[in-house]
Amino acid sequence: MIDKIDNKMKNEINDHAKIHDMLINGLITTADALTMLTDLDSYKITFEKVSDEEKLEDIMKELDELIGLSKVKNLVKEIQAFSEIQKKREEEKLLAEPQVLHMIFKGNPGTGKTTVARLLGKIFKHIGILEKGHTVEVERADLVGEYIGHTAQKTRDQIKRARGGILFVDEAYSLGRGGEKDFGKEAIDTLVKAMEDYKDDLIVILAGYKDEMDWFLQINPGLRSRFPIQIEFNDYSVDELMQIAKMMAEKRQYRFSPESLLKFEDILQSSMNNMFYNKLGNARLVRNMIEKAIRRQALRLVSQSKISRISREDLLQIKPEDIPIDLSEFGGGH
Repeated sequence: MIDKIDNKMKNEINDHAKIHDMLINGLITTADALTMLTDLDSYKITFEKVSDEEKLEDIMKELDELIGLSKVKNLVKEIQAFSEIQKKREEEKLLAEPQVLHMIFKGNPGTGKTTVARLLGKIFKHIGILEKGHTVEVERADLVGEYIGHTAQKTRDQIKRARGGILFVDEAYSLGRGGEKDFGKEAIDTLVKAMEDYKDDLIVILAGYKDEMDWFLQINPGLRSRFPIQIEFNDYSVDELMQIAKMMAEKRQYRFSPESLLKFEDILQSSMNNMFYNKLGNARLVRNMIEKAIRRQALRLVSQSKISRISREDLLQIKPEDIPIDLSEFGGGH
């Protein structure tokens, strides 16, 4: 049945809720849904476009609904207020202070760094700081070449894509490994030049683990002054992760049974003691667990009865047996 869906519709199917709706409405089979969910889970967005239809208040609401991140939320309010006042000063023929908004995000995976970067791009577009507000997400392999001169060109290509928006460099500390002769230094130099050349048309965000980013700034002391905004993304508590889990399930039109909630919380609590937690943890672990639970729920329903006998309530509810126990597939070791 999935072959009957045209390519345009396939491109628009970018979240679990849409797939779930199509399953409920009979547009796809359960097998189709499983395939699409798996494809969606393995797809990495590296270029986040901004819709002209999105309103600033909707984006701000999305930011406010994020669990925790009070420092980020306060920063956005400061920048928004500052931008409005500078515009007013210009109207009154007063000097306007330029903003340097290059940032460093420090924290473990799953603490919201990429999500916040995408939202900042959209917000900055709406308040007139950026022309496009899109986010281009890159890592070392996207910037560093294999021979002399290749790195500068690769880095410039990514900068070109990001102009008018945000260039988000994940695991940026990896650019500092390898010493003076490593091509990572060339990528850093090219980025620094672009930050100056396109200071009104580009925001660069360097992100990575806290300790590694601190080390990266120590070996590149000139970078610290070029990135005046540094934000630490702390690990979420179990209570915060449970709030995130409920929100994620609701957005996908699922809900936990009371027993499955308890099991989910127990697994999160145990994961805190996992030596690999800083790599698998936080909201990323929650998302992976929910997406796995959705697939297990689908398999359970298909195995237990015919599709025609599956009720709406069956489709909505996640039960304890759907919750994955083995975290090794999420990077949690064995």
